[in-house]
Amino acid sequence: MSARLAWRGDQLFEGSVNDTPVTVDGKAAGAPSPVQMLAAGLAGCMAIDVVHILGKMRTPPDALDVELTLERAAGDPRRVIGAAMEFRITGDVPDKNVQRALDMSRDTYCSVWHSLRRDIELDLGFTVTPT
Repeated sequence: MSARLAWRGDQLFEGSVNDTPVTVDGKAAGAPSPVQMLAAGLAGCMAIDVVHILGKMRTPPDALDVELTLERAAGDPRRVIGAAMEFRITGDVPDKNVQRALDMSRDTYCSVWHSLRRDIELDLGFTVTPT
């Protein structure tokens, strides 16, 4: 994987990750900030894992939404110190399968989560709405 960024003024950068265009804005005005991109990466990584794992369990969801909240340190470098994710799943998916998929993503598969510091707290929750 490779990333290239070119400064476009102020705190705005444009470039690509491999061949996919990307824009990053330190002020989060014209594009996501780096930490916002990290949040989207973590939420996306775990959501993709959960959908994939539930499919392998033969209990695919009809819909899945995830909301992630990050807690950041008050002082510089304002690193991420905690995260909470709430998964909202629609479909006939047993709670035990959702919990297993979340555990597998967190403990084994989510490369974004495993790339972060080990002292970050991660709280996971979910609701399932049967169809």
